[in-house]
Amino acid sequence: MSAVKLGDKVKLHYTGKLKNGRVFDSSKEKDPFEFTLGTDQVISGFEEGVLGMKKGESKTVTIGFKKAYGAKNQDMFATLPKADFPKSMKLQVGQHMQLQPGDGQRISVVITTITDTEVTVDGNHPLAEEDLIFEIELLEII
Repeated sequence: MSAVKLGDKVKLHYTGKLKNGRVFDSSKEKDPFEFTLGTDQVISGFEEGVLGMKKGESKTVTIGFKKAYGAKNQDMFATLPKADFPKSMKLQVGQHMQLQPGDGQRISVVITTITDTEVTVDGNHPLAEEDLIFEIELLEII
């Protein structure tokens, strides 16, 4: 039975968890996940975990944040005047929203702090600086 190598397309099921056990994503109740190794379709630690697996094999892989979504980039934080938000909008710490800066590209952010005059938002990936644990079941090498 052959093992997964770079360039192979695979079909698998996975469950992604944080260290505290919270599941952040899973393919279990959906169609199996498919991707081709070596094409930057997944985070590097996930790809490394799948390399060498054989059809029907299951394993748990722990991925440090550096091979997942990386460290938080301070350039992805912004402090905006509270007056720039509609008065009718109820702002809350932890609230997710989409911002559209001058270049027209939409950015997903989360509010981290609110003062009387300013709102600070974080545009980093929600899993930045998180170590991830994946349970992987390789269904097929296509």
